[in-house]
Amino acid sequence: MDKKVNVLLSAYNGEKYIREQIESILEQSYKNIEIYVRDDGSKDGTLTILKEYEERGLIHLEAGKNVGFVKSFEWLIANGGEADYYAFSDQDDFWFPDKIKMALELLDKSPSDVPVLYFSNYDYYDGELNFVAHRDCKHPNISFANSMVDCVSLGFNSVFNRKAKDMVTEQMPKYSTGHDWWMYMVCVGMGKVIYDERATVKYRRTGSNVSNSGDSFWKAQVWRFKKFFLNHYFKYIRRQIREYAELYKDKLSEEDRKTLYLFTQEGFHPIVALKKVFYPHKLRQGMIDEIFVRVLFLIGRL
Repeated sequence: MDKKVNVLLSAYNGEKYIREQIESILEQSYKNIEIYVRDDGSKDGTLTILKEYEERGLIHLEAGKNVGFVKSFEWLIANGGEADYYAFSDQDDFWFPDKIKMALELLDKSPSDVPVLYFSNYDYYDGELNFVAHRDCKHPNISFANSMVDCVSLGFNSVFNRKAKDMVTEQMPKYSTGHDWWMYMVCVGMGKVIYDERATVKYRRTGSNVSNSGDSFWKAQVWRFKKFFLNHYFKYIRRQIREYAELYKDKLSEEDRKTLYLFTQEGFHPIVALKKVFYPHKLRQGMIDEIFVRVLFLIGRL
């Protein structure tokens, strides 16, 4: 109980669910917790709810302009107070009472001089917090190569140590596609990533979530096709990888530097494309995503 945990929550138009989420954090069995919330320019009653908690001394509140969830979370990383550990929180989920306790059980066994990220399994719930399904994920693909094209941790199930927070804050990215993804890249490349197959979060599927997790099979495939082929999603990922290389390549192992070089070469080169297509290790979590990514390599989109 002597280790301090600061929860970082970015809110935007979340009046329907945010009170339940905050209450689930306040009711954690592990009590040495402070909550830092940044409102990202909400236009509904979210800020009014948050001010109630602030007036009761239960949260630290920053009412900001709308900058998007990535920059809002990055602000929280930089301004989320002093602590031993930090936990991301979305506004519309619900934490199991032992979430933080379970995270610290594993984090406390890890070194403090390298960036360490913990993330857990989770269960699917509907908008009214009725149970939908368990998420079957016992052995996710965690690797440096995976972090180049996939984010295996999802923010709401992540807790990280002070070293990880400091490293990100010291060289805050300009082109990160996700606060959780950047944290994963930093920790898997220069520290340690821990996966807990126990569920710690009720992941609420409301229809407005950023991720497609939990959708029906065909709906998920349509979502994947649009995301992978019909927009500029991987343009931003390429930019993210290049920035990561500029900041951290000298701190990586020789093997990871070679992988990074392969994924950061500019322009379309047939030989490089084929090297990516036949990269000998798994990159994504599922077979369909893996095939999509290899096709993108072949046509020079990634």
